[in-house]
Amino acid sequence: MKNLKFLTLVIVFFIVNPSIYAQIRVNLKNKVENEANRRVNKKVDDAVNNTLDDVEGAIFGKKKDKKNSSNTSESESSPESVNNTEADEKIEQESQLPQKPVVIWSKFDFVPGDKIIFEDAPSANEENGEFPSRWDLKSGVAEIVNVNGENVISFLAPSTEIVPYFKNPEQDYLPDIFTIEMDIFFGSGYSNRFYIYLNDRKNQNFVDYLTIYVNNISIGEYEASYPDAERSNYDEIGGWRHISIAYTKGKLKVYMDDVRLINIPHYDKNPLGLTVEGEMSSDSEPNKFLKNVRIAEGGVKYYDRAMQDGKIIITGIRFDVGKATLKPESMGPINEIFNVMQKNPEINFSVEGHTDSDGDDETNQTLSEERAKTVMNKLIDMGIDKSRLKSSGFGESKPIASNDSAEGKANNRRVEFVKF
Repeated sequence: MKNLKFLTLVIVFFIVNPSIYAQIRVNLKNKVENEANRRVNKKVDDAVNNTLDDVEGAIFGKKKDKKNSSNTSESESSPESVNNTEADEKIEQESQLPQKPVVIWSKFDFVPGDKIIFEDAPSANEENGEFPSRWDLKSGVAEIVNVNGENVISFLAPSTEIVPYFKNPEQDYLPDIFTIEMDIFFGSGYSNRFYIYLNDRKNQNFVDYLTIYVNNISIGEYEASYPDAERSNYDEIGGWRHISIAYTKGKLKVYMDDVRLINIPHYDKNPLGLTVEGEMSSDSEPNKFLKNVRIAEGGVKYYDRAMQDGKIIITGIRFDVGKATLKPESMGPINEIFNVMQKNPEINFSVEGHTDSDGDDETNQTLSEERAKTVMNKLIDMGIDKSRLKSSGFGESKPIASNDSAEGKANNRRVEFVKF
């Protein structure tokens, strides 16, 4: 009877005073800060939701399945102390590093260059707390940190600039056709943004730069935002974004995740190199990260390669480390292969996987076979008849570059499409 009276009072308060409802919601959101308060609020939350479910059922003639609801009763769950600890840990982990938004890559048309001239993940061998070995410092503070089990570069000062380490950095190391890719992580705070300079700011003259917000890219007078998204992230954590840049003899295209935001048909400047700057307000958390940076020299269109060489070599189809799981950005090259096969029904491909020399021979052989099969099955799922495809793997047995450098290994980790 006391519980019923208490529940009635709570519902009345919700109806007559929305501000109290808002205050309780805030209290619930922050319940991990106070164990006792959280347990009381959980009971109120469960009671209110169950009552509203009953009301909804009475009005609309349906009722939610409480077993599938997040408001499972204590009698149906494991001991509360265990559940609370696990939930608190999960909330803390997710608040530290949320995942990037789910996007669809089916129309992604970015195709990476053929020959990799700079590659940095960074590797698992990098020491936490040390400056990233593949880079040089222009300003600020940058360190290797481990986030969710992988090493990334962390920008720790309000303005930190790093440049790829080359033996002759003052020279123009970007060819007439090139691509640049990277994954960047956005924390919260309005002034949090990245700058990508098309020159080495430590060793080269100024050329131009892109400003990257969590949902927006601009360069000079050109600016565009990710569809249905706000430009900046004042009150949100944006998570990871994949940035792709394609330059082809005066044409410049820039992508954010699966969408092309910048398309300049006549770009009259000559890119020379690369600088990545992470900027944040002085009171922001140091949660700006960088990984998977790749600069590659461009090449011939896929169809022309198939006709000239009898095969297409692709380093832009990527997988999770040690697995055959495709990364989303792999859909650019795969979409292009699909288009070639769809427009040219006489072309059939043997999909052949290759690895670098890291790991043992047997593991690499199996991995290359599984990756090739994954790509083949993806094309079949997209609509290519299975009779036009077959797959095989060669492990590390057929390198096309030395395995003594990060760039050489990246070139050896490839998928080839061989005509048959």
